[in-house]
Amino acid sequence: MSEYLDHFETSLMDSLLRLCHESGYISGKMPATDDITQKWDSMSPSYIKDALHEINDYPSVALGWAMYVGMAVAHYWDTDWNIYGRHENLYEHLRDKRGFDYLDEVVRGEILGLSGDDFVNIEDLVRKCAHHVQDKIRHEQIEPSSVTAFYVFARSVYVLYQIGAAVELQRCGYKMEKVE
Repeated sequence: MSEYLDHFETSLMDSLLRLCHESGYISGKMPATDDITQKWDSMSPSYIKDALHEINDYPSVALGWAMYVGMAVAHYWDTDWNIYGRHENLYEHLRDKRGFDYLDEVVRGEILGLSGDDFVNIEDLVRKCAHHVQDKIRHEQIEPSSVTAFYVFARSVYVLYQIGAAVELQRCGYKMEKVE
């Protein structure tokens, strides 16, 4: 199963990078940092627990909100990682502001300070990415509520988290370029 999950994750990452590149949100190589990537390990159990409660009624929310978490963590990394990097669980810090249902608004409005078209455009991007992931999962024809379904979901939200972080890093002006 590990080989299948690795392939699924890689394929999902590639297709989401293309989608974000075509939408103008990521150019070139995906910006990333180990600090942000490793932060997911401490946040994922509580995120997945909360998201699984939403998966049947609101699958795009259960998936897409991971992207917002990635954006918020990248923003915190850019602004003051000395403070925010110490939080054991930044996801719970975000969620506890107004609850899971309002995580999108908290991140876009309060954390990233977006308004107007930017507020709406990021919402559209997250929706596109979440629907893309839903389609990829459906295409796999995985038995619902199975062990495989759980792991595919966990890998999917991890990829969406990374994509969200990359979008915010790009928005902050970071670029990954080969140094000669």
